[in-house]
Amino acid sequence: MLDLAQLRAEVQPILEKGVDVWNEAKEIWIAGGWGMIAIAADALVLFAIGVHVWLRFREKRFLSVPEKKWRRWIEHPGERRGPVGKLLDFVGGNPTLESTSASFQGLRSIEVAPFERDLRVMKICVGLAPLLGLFGTVTGMLETFAALASGSGGEQTMGMIASGISVALITTETGLVIALPGLFFHYQLMRKQERYKAFLAHLESVCMQSLYRRSPAQAAV
Repeated sequence: MLDLAQLRAEVQPILEKGVDVWNEAKEIWIAGGWGMIAIAADALVLFAIGVHVWLRFREKRFLSVPEKKWRRWIEHPGERRGPVGKLLDFVGGNPTLESTSASFQGLRSIEVAPFERDLRVMKICVGLAPLLGLFGTVTGMLETFAALASGSGGEQTMGMIASGISVALITTETGLVIALPGLFFHYQLMRKQERYKAFLAHLESVCMQSLYRRSPAQAAV
């Protein structure tokens, strides 16, 4: 049976360390000034959209179905399952190459366009994070120069100068801390989008070939 006293002794240092980290982060946040609010809002939008896009890509599951299986689904509609089966249902049933191509164009506008819109917003947020940090830097330096101009020396003036420098450095660092992982996250999602677009293009090619084999005379027309 697990010894509760021993478990408490092992967990207690971890909790204390977590509290210390939280208190230190809160002090840094307060020292960063009001610019930290704008950076936090930018980070919230950035990663919320990123997680939303990532979850939607997971729902597609276009790589989880072997090509051999979905190629069979083209000829056997009753066996279609999952998201890939829904894609085939959307574009299936067209008697000509022209109508099939039009269906795939509509499919791309429905499937790919929302991803492109969200990733565009993510890219803006990634670029905005260091700019907000730079704006905080300028604000902090203005506070520092104002303290130098109006102060008469002593501890109070030094405290004002230190506060301005703190704002300048903390906001710059926070902007970079948000931008760097955001840039990596955006890159990974862009790769997923390119793979999905390549899958749709391959799916269209296979469907066109299947239609051509079934009705070569109509396809030629």
